[in-house]
Formats: sequence, C-alpha cells, structure tokens
Amino acid sequence: MISIRLQRIGRKGQPSYRLVVANKRSKLGGPPIEDLGAYDVFSKKDTIKKERVLHWLKTGAKLSATTHNLLVSRKIIEGKKMVIKMKKSKKATPSA
Repeated sequence: MISIRLQRIGRKGQPSYRLVVANKRSKLGGPPIEDLGAYDVFSKKDTIKKERVLHWLKTGAKLSATTHNLLVSRKIIEGKKMVIKMKKSKKATPSA
C-alpha cells in the first residue's frame, strides 16, 4: 500500500520534514517513490506540491494522521482534523 507521510531530515534538535510518497512497509530513511515538498517545524513554513498530492490521493495513496492534519490546516484537502492517540509508555516499576 502506498502512503503519503513525513520523513524526518535535519540535525539533532532541529527537525524538519519532507513530505514523501512511499510504500507503507518501507523504512522511513529509505528512498521514497516521490518527494512532494517540505515542512519546517520551527518557522512553520512549507513548500507542498498541491497538484501532486491530489494526484496521489486519486490513485489511492493513504495519508498518515499527521500528514492529514497538516494538509487540512493548509487547506490543500477538506475535512476535519484527525485525533492522534499516543500510546502511554510503560513505566518500569521499581523493585523493592
């Protein structure tokens, strides 16, 4: 299955992301099928190729939850934002 997701680039402590089309089961650092743009977290600037995103959505690509929320906030696609549920990390219980 093909998905549109964010691929992290940038140095430690200074994240920025590329919007890529990749196979759902491929590694995040692996080569993507196509690069659709970029998003900078700190400056909130983005360069997204709207026509290519819409093309991939028409061909059946699925969006990750974070990517869906980003595209809705930039008014590239219509809809409501998705709720992203984070899993709680299991804390190690101290042994007495």
